[in-house]
Amino acid sequence: MIDLHTHSNVSDGELTPAMLVNEAVRLGLSAIALTDHDTIKGLESAIEAAKQHENFHFIPGIEININWKGKIGLGPGGEFHLLGLGIKKPSPAFISAVDGLFRRREARNREILNRMHEFSIDVCWEDILAFSGGHAVGRPHFAAFLVKRKIVKNINQAFSRYLGVGKPMYVPKEGLIFEEAAALIRESEGFPVLAHPNSLYIAWGRLPDFVKTLKEMGLMGLEAWHPTAKHGSCRRLEALGKSLELFVTEGSDFHGSLRPDRKLGYSGRSRKINDAVLEAIPCLLKPVSS
Repeated sequence: MIDLHTHSNVSDGELTPAMLVNEAVRLGLSAIALTDHDTIKGLESAIEAAKQHENFHFIPGIEININWKGKIGLGPGGEFHLLGLGIKKPSPAFISAVDGLFRRREARNREILNRMHEFSIDVCWEDILAFSGGHAVGRPHFAAFLVKRKIVKNINQAFSRYLGVGKPMYVPKEGLIFEEAAALIRESEGFPVLAHPNSLYIAWGRLPDFVKTLKEMGLMGLEAWHPTAKHGSCRRLEALGKSLELFVTEGSDFHGSLRPDRKLGYSGRSRKINDAVLEAIPCLLKPVSS
């Protein structure tokens, strides 16, 4: 088993990068990629933790929010995320762009807090920060707060009522345009992969041409299997990726107990992510040094 899409508490996950690596080893995984939102600050400690485990492969990565701008010519739709897998040598331009994204992410969190105040919810920044362990805050931490206050029953309800796209506490993220993000990932020896394509909210009839355009602009892979997509949709995405000669990846999008439906090493409720997925992307098997 492997996992090519995970998050630590450096963005909006629960476990520290080192804890995430150790948990993957405990569960019997042979490789994981850490793909925190808009930051690579957790990679160094994850790399060091991975070195303590023989025959375990760590893949440095990132998940970048993409703006519906640039030369794509289709949008706006849903959420557009781009994974960068195998970021071995971040370029100065990559580091500068990512640092800017992280700062804008913090401004977004403050606006979500303001939206809560508009709903007369008694909450301060320290209340939300407590759910993140003092690290970067994300929507799952706001959701956990709503659950604790019994404003909603569970995390999923927090998103469906308040924090999901188009809901009253949702604040769009500032991102990079696709062509810029793909170029920065590639110049950093990484591989741009379209994350959970279903969240784009693009009709099936239009999706193949859209993905083909992305490939022409630097896309190298497509995350066909993801816990939020139905089995049939994943099969169609896998076939699309192969038809366009893209790398086909799978990930759990693991966050810990903040997203309890997502399990390390599983891209679906009972679908284990086989290590054959990684073997089909030999460029990701090169060793990483800190």
